[in-house]
Amino acid sequence: MASAAGEGKVAPSPSLPLATLIGRELRGGGSERPLLRYGHFGFAKRGEDYFLVKPDRLRVPGDSSSAFSVFAVFDGHNGVSAAVFSKEHLLEHVMSAVPQGIGREDWLQALPRALVAGFVKTDIDFQRKGEASGTTATLVVVDGFTVTVASVGDSRCILDTQGGVVSLLTVDHRLEENAEERERVTASGGEVSRLNLCGGQEVGPLRCWPGGLCLSRSIGDTDVGEFIVPIPHVKQVKLSNAGGRLIIASDGIWDALSSEAAAQACRGLPAELAAKLVVKQALKTSGLKDDTTCVVVDIIPSDHSSTPPSLSPKKNQNNYRMSLAWFYNI
Repeated sequence: MASAAGEGKVAPSPSLPLATLIGRELRGGGSERPLLRYGHFGFAKRGEDYFLVKPDRLRVPGDSSSAFSVFAVFDGHNGVSAAVFSKEHLLEHVMSAVPQGIGREDWLQALPRALVAGFVKTDIDFQRKGEASGTTATLVVVDGFTVTVASVGDSRCILDTQGGVVSLLTVDHRLEENAEERERVTASGGEVSRLNLCGGQEVGPLRCWPGGLCLSRSIGDTDVGEFIVPIPHVKQVKLSNAGGRLIIASDGIWDALSSEAAAQACRGLPAELAAKLVVKQALKTSGLKDDTTCVVVDIIPSDHSSTPPSLSPKKNQNNYRMSLAWFYNI
């Protein structure tokens, strides 16, 4: 995973609690719902990456005011079974954990807990299959200008907003880089160390033993013991009315690019082309070493044109022309 250095500006914490901001918006009649534009692209090395795009979900059947959208990336390991199972069942389990008959404000407040329950339920159901496969999972729910993200593993979701502020909405659960997760695993009785070759030489990233997994959180991984948990990191943010761009991608992107570099690679470009450009930049940087999947989602005010946040229009127009040439020759 690329280091945190050069990650760009850090978004300041809101002066009011998120629930207060959401409640104030809803009680005031709310702003008009934004438009969503999205695109996805990827290259397969092992064929274990999967993604999910559900732009037109309804909490209440037949009620367009209850619309929300879901985007997800799953990066499987030891086979595709866990990634496929999660793609097919995770959202269903999340929605089944949301109380029925509640309004939008209560739905947004209940969603983080429902995401945790859905991840755990998906893990329990998959482990009953007795397969050793595992997967990362990064699930993003967009409802108006409120974005809720739940993630296990090292797939990442970033938010790029006007002014060049790039915010990380996930936590990487790689043992090599996450000291808190190393402490959690060892405090629970697990061992964290590198692969030990004959002669005592240690190689590769830090892993959890038994099992030897580099991640501390995932769905599946029946064979690695109780130290690897499916409980996701959850973050909910309320965007300003200017909107923003989400980039959701597997570690094939983040091993090559920092969050800031990924955001800069595609600013000012349409979402579909932006996803291709991020993948292209990652491949240009490090080659195809892993499955590489990227989903780009633009959250656009309904009274604006359908262009994502742009820092340098002239530069981005030049990038757009050059990118179109690459797009048709990929």
